[in-house]
Amino acid sequence: MHFKLIITFVEDDKTDAVMQAAREAGATGATIINNARGEGLKPSKTFFGLELETQRDVVLFLVEEHLSRAILEKIGEAGEFDKKPGTGIAVQLDIEDAIGVKHQIQELAQSVEDVL
Repeated sequence: MHFKLIITFVEDDKTDAVMQAAREAGATGATIINNARGEGLKPSKTFFGLELETQRDVVLFLVEEHLSRAILEKIGEAGEFDKKPGTGIAVQLDIEDAIGVKHQIQELAQSVEDVL
């Protein structure tokens, strides 16, 4: 079984919606890293020297490759990434190898067979 890593940078108030959408599309879990910062095309606004930016979470999903595109698209919809600039991004990377996912492979086997 082959995996992809979906890395999502999302506003913290949309993290739960992104997690739910990913689960519904076939993700079996995630790791969340809180309080990330970033900057897009336009620098953050400041107010008396204080930056006015929303907190972001980094959400990592290790998913089966045949399910990855559908999960990625659902994440994008839930996070509203294409509707408004600065709401977040999601990317996927190929994973060469992974350990510690043996229990997930058993769960995923039937789901992947249904997709194929």
